[in-house]
Amino acid sequence: MNIAEHIANIKQSILPAQLLVVSKNRSIAELQGVYDAGIRQMAENRVQALLERVEQLPSDIEWHLIGHLQTNKVKYIAPFIACIHSVDSYKLLETINQEAAKNNRIIPVLLQAKVAQEESKFGLEPAELKALCALPLLQTFNHVQFAGLMAMASLTANEQQITNEFVQAQELFNTLKPVMGNHFKELSMGMSGDYKQAILHGSTMVRIGTAVFEQ
Repeated sequence: MNIAEHIANIKQSILPAQLLVVSKNRSIAELQGVYDAGIRQMAENRVQALLERVEQLPSDIEWHLIGHLQTNKVKYIAPFIACIHSVDSYKLLETINQEAAKNNRIIPVLLQAKVAQEESKFGLEPAELKALCALPLLQTFNHVQFAGLMAMASLTANEQQITNEFVQAQELFNTLKPVMGNHFKELSMGMSGDYKQAILHGSTMVRIGTAVFEQ
């Protein structure tokens, strides 16, 4: 199968969720192939790689940042980014709001929940996440749109553990949704190895690289 066929199969299997094609470590030619197959939403982990891709690929692509974001790099992506999935601190939210204001934009963000048991994973523990969402100051962030939650399951062969982590993320999302307002609609979870499980537990957006390019 070619890239277009992989994309068509994945799209069919995740309906009604959205597909974000992850550009990490892929060539411009490969990403152009994804574009030619009709994809207009792509995701990148690193700011520098993202900026390079924006320069070299068509301008109507909506770019999402899905990797850990340092506050000092927000200014580089604030003019164009479609969504930041990896918001894991009040300080980062504050910086995104400031940089969005400078660009006269409202930037959609997803709060990153840490449900995986791996120490290397970023994100807010469930209690920290609930505390952040309860802060009255968030209502003053007029240039940030709280669009939902992002989560990653552990990288493990234990399917029950992955399922448990997705269930925890879904429960968190359902708890926070009434608190965070009408725009809080997206539950971004699921990657090449576990997206089918993520879909079963309420994912509205999957982030897939390997399964698009390799099978």
